[in-house]
Amino acid sequence: VHLVESGGGSVEAGGSLRLSCANSGDSGINGCMGWFRQAAGKQREWVSSVSTDGRTNYDVSVAGRFTISRDRVKETVYLQMNALKPEDTAMYYCAAGPHPWPGCGYNVWGQGTQVTVSS
Repeated sequence: VHLVESGGGSVEAGGSLRLSCANSGDSGINGCMGWFRQAAGKQREWVSSVSTDGRTNYDVSVAGRFTISRDRVKETVYLQMNALKPEDTAMYYCAAGPHPWPGCGYNVWGQGTQVTVSS
């Protein structure tokens, strides 16, 4: 499994971005996929997860603003981010794990894509 993120960028507060993460490796993803983020000087934090059958979960800080989705055929996970806030500024990482739900066991990570939200 090899995860490659795309879609980051710079937006003003209130704007939207859509992140994508595709598996370009030879092995398939049989478990959860998710998104994490790490702001400068802070620890990496979990944002959202999606199970193999489409169940989703969100951190309270993004619930109602972000939407995670998954295309199992394309082996791609998306994160639609609306109503962005300056505090959403971070490097966003995609992750995949071998377990279906809810433990996930994330063990493969992408290289990250930067999201910057200006006030």
